Amino acid sequence: MRDTAAQAGAAALRSQQTTLVLRARQLAETIPDRPGYTFFDYLAGPDGHRTTMNWRETDQRARAVAAALRGRVLAGDRAAVLAPQGLDYVVAMLGAFYARVVAVPLFTPDLPGHRDRLLRILADADPAAVLTTNAAAESVSSLLRECAAQPRHVISVDTVPAELADGWRDDEARPADLAYLQYTSGSTRTPAGVMITHGCLAANAAQISAALGVEPCRSTAVGWLPLFHDMGFMMTIAMPVAAGCQAAFMDPVAFLMRPARWLQLASQHPSVFTAGPNFAYEYCATRIGEAERAGLDLSDVRAFINGAEPVRPATLRKFTGAFAGCGLAPGALTPAYGLAEATLYVASTRPGRPPLTVALDRAALQRGQAIPLAGDENSVVLLTSCGVPAGQRVAIVDPQAGSLCPDSQVGEIWVHGPNVAAGYFGSPERSAETFGGVLAAAPDGTPQHSWLRTGDTGVFHHGELLVTGRLKDLIIIDGRNHYPQDIEATAQDAHPVIRRDRVAAFAAPGEAGDRLVVVAERSRQAAAEQVDQAEVIRAVRAAVSTRHGAPLHDFRLVRPGDIPRTSSGKIARSACCERYLLGAFAADG
Repeated sequence: MRDTAAQAGAAALRSQQTTLVLRARQLAETIPDRPGYTFFDYLAGPDGHRTTMNWRETDQRARAVAAALRGRVLAGDRAAVLAPQGLDYVVAMLGAFYARVVAVPLFTPDLPGHRDRLLRILADADPAAVLTTNAAAESVSSLLRECAAQPRHVISVDTVPAELADGWRDDEARPADLAYLQYTSGSTRTPAGVMITHGCLAANAAQISAALGVEPCRSTAVGWLPLFHDMGFMMTIAMPVAAGCQAAFMDPVAFLMRPARWLQLASQHPSVFTAGPNFAYEYCATRIGEAERAGLDLSDVRAFINGAEPVRPATLRKFTGAFAGCGLAPGALTPAYGLAEATLYVASTRPGRPPLTVALDRAALQRGQAIPLAGDENSVVLLTSCGVPAGQRVAIVDPQAGSLCPDSQVGEIWVHGPNVAAGYFGSPERSAETFGGVLAAAPDGTPQHSWLRTGDTGVFHHGELLVTGRLKDLIIIDGRNHYPQDIEATAQDAHPVIRRDRVAAFAAPGEAGDRLVVVAERSRQAAAEQVDQAEVIRAVRAAVSTRHGAPLHDFRLVRPGDIPRTSSGKIARSACCERYLLGAFAADG
């Protein structure tokens, strides 16, 4: 078990006595003219049309939305945010907080492939109101007509009169009050709404700020992640309020169309903190050419946080090599671990220290033991450290016995702290299972009850957290454990026709037990008629057999876009397995 850095712990404790609403009001009073949020709209022009709200304007607009909400609904009611990425989204979330209305951060109905999920969430949350924008109102109204229980009120936040703010009387939220429901990225079952209180929110924002060394009135949170995603919301909206710094952000599509925009924003602002999943760093290293790199200055980026999916050591090396000439400091790369049930942040390396990669004996890891080994790539597994916890406790636990694991034994990651959520909305049994972990024979001074069982597996190595995988995704073949992300990395490197980060490995049930299956998308740069399917299959089978010693029952090369993903972009392995068992993957070509 490991506790926290003292500074982050003290910050989290102080934050329990406040809320982001109080902090936002303070910023409006003390630094009213300093920029709070700046949105760069690349749909309005290739260079990005810039719109900024200072802290006075942010507070005024939030108060106006609060007044509009409370003129229609009661404190404690729920309001779904179905707005496009931009300043209006920020205002909608903060306005709900001001009004003591429980926000449900979602997305507009035009997000491809996720309309059914959106309807399931709305049915589960049953919001009394919807916050949107005038431009999105028509598509939102069309969606709401499909809802069994329709929200009573739809408010376009960009048309709320500013003068409503003058009549708003603060209805102060308490730390124990619900702030928002963060719906998880489930794709095969009803998504679960994680209940984040105002206290959880303030604590985690303070933990992030203290652990990363964010500087009030100087640092900038730069981002492109969707604001309905836990990492996008916390890093772009919440952390700037907690730390008193500014945010500069864009739409995710603007990043995907031209990834250099992300790094250009980072080059243009001081003391930058920014975050993205591993694929984003791979994407930048691959897609940003020399001409665009020449205009970048990354010397004042304090942290490139890498989280939300497994951190690949090869990606860190590639990104460092690609942008070292742009002033990128190796210590700016900041691997991290977190999850929505902990509000977001659990642990990270500290900015300024290059990431640590540990080589573990592959055979021992298959037995659940983390033993360092110097060997060739087929005998070791490379894992990147996710650093140390901040403001919370983390334990490695035997999930069956509930006891602390001995050093070097892989177990389930359990978390305890002021940032751990209150449970799942409307699901007491699932809440008790996930948030009611009981630690057997807890050492003196260690909490015994109310541990968050993350479902992730890991181990501590010299005091730092190594995340090895997910319990539910673990593939057990012939009594040995195989981690799907490890097999996926092997498969995508086996042949150049395989699209990077679009590979799913899973265990498909069979009469004689589980069978290893890999499904991979073909690269968009490779024409289907020019691909030798047999050659790709042979290459993947050989690579998996050599490196993992596991028989590959089946390999499917499918069309680009065929592998199901969650709304936050992660590979949905369970959904992929279901599609495979149903025979729903069409032959490529």
